[in-house]
Amino acid sequence: MQNNPFNIQSDYPLIMGVLNVTPDSFSDGGRFIQDKGLDLHHACDVASQMVEQGAHIIDVGGESTRPGAKAVSLNEEMDRVLPVVEALAKHTDAVISVDTSSPALMLQAHALGAGLLNDVRAFTKDGALEAAVATQLPICIMHMQGSPQNMQDKPSYNDVTTDVATFLSARCQHAISAGVKSRHIMVDPGFGFGKTDAHNIELLQQLSVITQLGFPVLAGLSRKSMIGRLLRRDTQDRLAGSLALAMLASQAGAGIIRVHDVAQTRDVLALQALIPLNT
Repeated sequence: MQNNPFNIQSDYPLIMGVLNVTPDSFSDGGRFIQDKGLDLHHACDVASQMVEQGAHIIDVGGESTRPGAKAVSLNEEMDRVLPVVEALAKHTDAVISVDTSSPALMLQAHALGAGLLNDVRAFTKDGALEAAVATQLPICIMHMQGSPQNMQDKPSYNDVTTDVATFLSARCQHAISAGVKSRHIMVDPGFGFGKTDAHNIELLQQLSVITQLGFPVLAGLSRKSMIGRLLRRDTQDRLAGSLALAMLASQAGAGIIRVHDVAQTRDVLALQALIPLNT
């Protein structure tokens, strides 16, 4: 099992496959959570398939962070995530990322074999940063304005790129001061998390400002509602838009691309690496 994404060698950006073990995530909610609870076998099969298709990292999330999503209890989140982490740690070579803001889950996931902590709340929850330091795992610090419950209620910025970069820089320095190794930090501008379509577009156009912070940049644009609004496509019809944005993010310097459609994204990024354009 690979337990550090920063040790992975690849000719193109790393691919993070999304594995939401939730009933209400915007794209694949309910896929592994049914009336009888978690379908662990199905979840592990899908994760294994993503690894075979080219995913370097599997991001396991037990709490939906879509706009307006309801919070879940810690016990419920742990019941969804920990069995999957434990099973994947035994049966896959990919890095297992845990998408959580819960300190207790971070600690237990680390004990079961997780290799990355991915927190949409940027480790601001009480005890989260301390838990990250205790595990000594790599972390992903994301920007979000507000919370999932209210983040799309008229988000506003003085300058979205500058504001996001300033926030991420401050959180990274805070994490380093607390004991996280700088070489173990990646950042995520948080496309769609407290941003309008115009904000998202501007962030993508100016992603070099984020890359200049000196940390690997993760871009999560797969199947986002922005694609639906701009192209008038339902969630299940957003593959082409997702692939276009994955390539644009890669060209802008993103080092990790978080996606639902691994095989297709892998082909796009691999071809992009094989046929560099003259500039």
